[in-house]
Amino acid sequence: MLRNDDWIPATLRATRDLTPGIREFALVPDEGATAYPTGAHLRVRLEVAGRPTTRHYSLVGAAPREGAWRIAVQREDAGRGGSRAMWALEPGARLTIARPVSHFELASGAPEVLLLAGGIGITPMLGMAEVLVRRGARFRLLYAGRSRAAMAYLPELATPLGERLVVVAEDEAGRPDLPAAFAGLAPDAEAYVCGPLGLLGAARRAWADAGRPPASLVFETFGSSGHAAPSAFTVRIPRLGREVRVPADLSMLEALEAAGVGVLSDCRRGECGLCALDVLAVEGAIDHRDVFLSERQQAGNGRICACVSRMAGGAITIDPPWRGDAPLAPGRVG
Repeated sequence: MLRNDDWIPATLRATRDLTPGIREFALVPDEGATAYPTGAHLRVRLEVAGRPTTRHYSLVGAAPREGAWRIAVQREDAGRGGSRAMWALEPGARLTIARPVSHFELASGAPEVLLLAGGIGITPMLGMAEVLVRRGARFRLLYAGRSRAAMAYLPELATPLGERLVVVAEDEAGRPDLPAAFAGLAPDAEAYVCGPLGLLGAARRAWADAGRPPASLVFETFGSSGHAAPSAFTVRIPRLGREVRVPADLSMLEALEAAGVGVLSDCRRGECGLCALDVLAVEGAIDHRDVFLSERQQAGNGRICACVSRMAGGAITIDPPWRGDAPLAPGRVG
């Protein structure tokens, strides 16, 4: 949970286009770019459509490079506007960012590790691969993407990893064979997965089908990914007598906060479940984008993680935890 003093000023020193749709940003915090744990990410304050918002981006590499923290942002023209706002920034721009935190840290001691990345999910894997190389660990990096031309950091990975890098480009070989990849692992192996929801869902199913312990599969997603493009929808709150319109470029959580409806939250990445709300009725389809609820819970549509999940149009009726008998300021806890 972020306090006000967790936010620090920084300068965008440089940008670098890695592919036609992925751009790297070198950020230099005023207080200096300190070390960070594997799997760490930054939160960046942006203005989207005239409204302040926060976006999360994984740090690239195991350590700062030349005094800068690096992130890579995939442009999503159909997204909620965060990537477009980042791509509009020019070197020299001043930003407010949060100090790095990690909910996706690489553990030690596993006899074998599989890193599984899909698309822009490669960003946290670079640092993990660097650390595993230094440890002399037994590991592979399975990197899937639509095409090699769309896959960032391939040249940086090829030389240090050699045969430990397995590239699966969909236009060449289809999608990765996850059951086969998991079947070849040591019994006590661990797998770290970062990518779109489709990859995460397939990995969770294949891991369970292989009879492997759930705790040995560690995953991270990006909250903007979903099964449908973001569109506007309506949230109804009968107990409060409220109706809130959620535009396409805001999350459900952000829209509720802006309307003064207090919702507890923490990660804002669909991982912790603190913002999960009870669903009373649905008009349309819920686009579940979290990794907190199980597939069975998502299919039942009894709860929704407001920070990332949304309706694919239509309306949703919810019952928030705030009872309305005591003031609760909108915003995050902590």
